[in-house]
Formats: sequence, structure tokens, C-alpha cells
Amino acid sequence: MRRKAGGRRTRTRTERKQGRYITSRVPRGQLTDVAFDATLRAAAPFQRQRRQPHIKRAVVLQRSDLREKVRVRRTRNAVCFVVDASWSMAAETRMQATKAAVLSLLRDAYQRRDLVGLVSFARDRATVLLPLTNSVEMAQQRLRTMPTGGKTPLSRGMMAGFELLARAKLRDREILPLMVLLTDGHANVSMTGQPPQQEAYQLAEFIASQQIPTVVIDTELPNFYRGLAKELADRLNGSYYQLEELSVGLAELVRSHQELSQIKI
Repeated sequence: MRRKAGGRRTRTRTERKQGRYITSRVPRGQLTDVAFDATLRAAAPFQRQRRQPHIKRAVVLQRSDLREKVRVRRTRNAVCFVVDASWSMAAETRMQATKAAVLSLLRDAYQRRDLVGLVSFARDRATVLLPLTNSVEMAQQRLRTMPTGGKTPLSRGMMAGFELLARAKLRDREILPLMVLLTDGHANVSMTGQPPQQEAYQLAEFIASQQIPTVVIDTELPNFYRGLAKELADRLNGSYYQLEELSVGLAELVRSHQELSQIKI
């Protein structure tokens, strides 16, 4: 599976024969991108003992000498906002912050070929309001009306967001996913019949095991703090912030995490 489109934001290793050659390695499978300089360096110490009178070659190579190129190139990010749209005193604040962040990211994504999606969950269902896209026009249409109210099917929301990002990874294994979850962490609707809160924590641990980076924005009012969103962030192995404490806007926060998600070479 090779990338079909490049990006302009984050550096990542690539299996394609495009991108900047930065180092070499021993081949892990079929060799298709030979690093000739590294191959010659690996073979150089053994030339005297390999030379024989009947071999008329300047350099004698063996399979163990072969090295392949490791390249880096810019890749796209896939950011999925998963928003708790159930009834709460902070619902309006949450919706306005999310809408502004998604639109801001989309304007940036249009230039950088990133993808941004939006999932809301309320009552007994999760709804994909915005499939992963970089279309500002589509986002504006979908964000005009985001219904709120009802119970909190937290597990369904996280599962819908995970599925969006997992499909994006299947299409392009070099894409860098990020889930941004805005919730107070309270769950009261179950998918499987388990206690809702326990089910949400188990699903969070599964998402963490699938290497999906997450950011949890706690929308619970400080006067009613229960720590549920913090526990959820811990289960996700993600970053945790309280909405009221953010010193930067939500869009800037997401961009900073995209920069930190660069793969270290």
C-alpha cells in the first residue's frame, strides 16, 4: 500500500521512492530502493579477502552488503473531532468552540492537504456530521445545525471517530491520525449491555492499543468536577486539557499536537 497523495505539514518516513534520502538500513523485505553509497561502505572492509584471481570486478558484493534508502517526506494529518452533544450547561460553549476550531483547521487544511472530520454523539447514537475532508464549503453546510440534548452514548461517539480514522489509515498508511474528544467523560448509554462507564474505558484502552493519538478536552464545569474525562484521557494514553484553562484556541492546540506528532527519525 503506497501513498496516493502527499501532504505539506508533517514529516514522516515513507516507503515510496520519493522524498529526501536521509539514511540507510538493512532491507526488511524485497529491496526496491538501493542505497548504493551505503552498500559500497558496507562491502569495503571485505574486499581483500573476497578478491580471487578469476574474479575481474572492481568491487565484490554479497547480499549481506545490500542497504536500502530511508526517505522522509511531508504527509497529511487526519483530525477527527468527537463532540459530546448531550445536554449540559456547557453545551453551547462546547459547540461554538468546536465549530470555530473545525473551520479554522479546514482553511489551513485546504492549503496543506490535511483532512478534518466531525462526529457528534447524543441520545442513543453517534452521527458523522462531517466525513474526513478538506472542503471548507462542505464543513460550513454541515456545521450550521448541530443538534444537542439527550443522553450520552460516549462509547458510540469514540467508536465512530475511531472508525473514521482507521479507514483513513487503511487508505493511506502514512497518514497521521489524531482524535480530539470534547466531553465531560460521563457515559450513560451502553452499546453492549455493560455498565456504560466501564464500556467507555475499555473502548478507550482498545483505541490506545491501535496507536491512535488523542487529545481530551474536558468540558465539565469546574464546580461539578468528577475527574471522568481525566480518567478517560489516561485510558486513551492521550493528552488532557480543561476547556476553561486553555491559554490558546482549540485550533491552535490541535496544530501544536500535529507538530509534536512528527515521527522522530
